[in-house]
Amino acid sequence: MLKKDLRLKYSALRKQLSVSQIAAKSLDISNKALELPIWSKDYYHLFLPIPSKHEVDTINLLSILQGKDKYIVVPKVQQNVLEHFLLTDNTKFKNNSWGVPEPVDGIKVEPDKMDVVFIPLLAFDINGHRVGYGKGFYDNFLASCKPNVLKVGLSFFEAEPLISDAFPGDVPLDYCITPQKNYSFIDP
Repeated sequence: MLKKDLRLKYSALRKQLSVSQIAAKSLDISNKALELPIWSKDYYHLFLPIPSKHEVDTINLLSILQGKDKYIVVPKVQQNVLEHFLLTDNTKFKNNSWGVPEPVDGIKVEPDKMDVVFIPLLAFDINGHRVGYGKGFYDNFLASCKPNVLKVGLSFFEAEPLISDAFPGDVPLDYCITPQKNYSFIDP
């Protein structure tokens, strides 16, 4: 299936989810995350959801990371590029035009410091290719990360058989977590 068709399909499917379904599925995803071999790292990049897009709520993952004493980095869009800030007790947030809470300022963290990046997406396939909103924020960001950064997608839905127009510039996932299952795209 083409990316544009997947965007339409999964945007519509997400819009059908109630607030309580989103909360329950997001909690299941957080619990499934605990099964992945990613917790020995230090720097974790975590997106904060766009409520109007019915994205996975990452508040439970945030709590897990805080409980494990990890460095948590959150993004901010600046002139169509993601900037990254360390989450601290003093971090102040302001909603951007999409309704996403972003850090007002703080300690900037360069992309090459990230060990694990949790990635929002609309759909993914059994090869680890993903479909986002098509703005390229995460492809550009991930291209700046160190080569061994772990890329973890979060999805309410299971894998598609194939994203037919994936191309070499698309950065594939290492893992994707759904409420039912963890997918691994790392060669054993």
